[in-house]
Amino acid sequence: MKENLLAAKGRVDKLIAMALEEDIGSGDITTAGILTGREKGGAKAVAKSEMVVAGIDVFRETFLLLDGHITFTAHVEDGERIRPGAIMGELQGTLLSILMAERVALNFLQRMCGIATLTSRLVEAVAGTGVKILHTRKTVPGLRALDTYAVRVAGGYSHRAGLFDGVLLKENHIVAAGGIAEAVFHARRRMPHTVKVEVETENLAEVEQALSAGVELIMLDNMSMEETRQAVKLVAGRALLEASGNVTLANIREIAATGVHYISVGALTHSVTAADISLRVECRDE
Repeated sequence: MKENLLAAKGRVDKLIAMALEEDIGSGDITTAGILTGREKGGAKAVAKSEMVVAGIDVFRETFLLLDGHITFTAHVEDGERIRPGAIMGELQGTLLSILMAERVALNFLQRMCGIATLTSRLVEAVAGTGVKILHTRKTVPGLRALDTYAVRVAGGYSHRAGLFDGVLLKENHIVAAGGIAEAVFHARRRMPHTVKVEVETENLAEVEQALSAGVELIMLDNMSMEETRQAVKLVAGRALLEASGNVTLANIREIAATGVHYISVGALTHSVTAADISLRVECRDE
């Protein structure tokens, strides 16, 4: 596995094992009802739509965790764009194991490819602007490592991995602290000087307050296109700007053209459409 998935292999294997246990439970009564467990054969994973690949190693690991004797040959790499009909990989081994792991393996691969494909489209839509597309923390609980990896494979970037690696003062934090100035003051007093502070703002008045507090990043949350342009003019390079909220393929280029530095897109991971991939058993060894 590449990038952070390699470092997190133990955690990813744990996720796969939990998913297999959830699906198989005490046993696959359908497959066990028609096979003895000794039958061997092969199967191919086939792309049924155009997509950007992500998670091919997770797909392989799902089968291998269930049955280490299965062999898998990948024909694609993560980050590669493929067309309908492309053979993504081939399996050889015990048909009982292949059929038992099929759904879980496809669930991971289809979701990750779906995330990567949407990310790629958004990245392409802002090409040449210098704007970076960010994922958010709106991921399926437990799957963040896989969801965010799929974003990065397709050219997107991480906002933050979790609450532990970045200060983002959102509306509720600001209310709880008594205001933007108070929230920033306390965050700076308790955080290392190397940690940047970002403040979520909903209007130009709050942008001014964030600037006065000296933050490094300002999020423009659900602002109109005109408000975003005004915010860029107001900030005038004194802080980095992130646009967030109601971002679509139809409007992302216009948002990027306002002069913001980042655009965060929750839809990358919270409402992704799974890629269309099938697994077909093509032979049974005699």
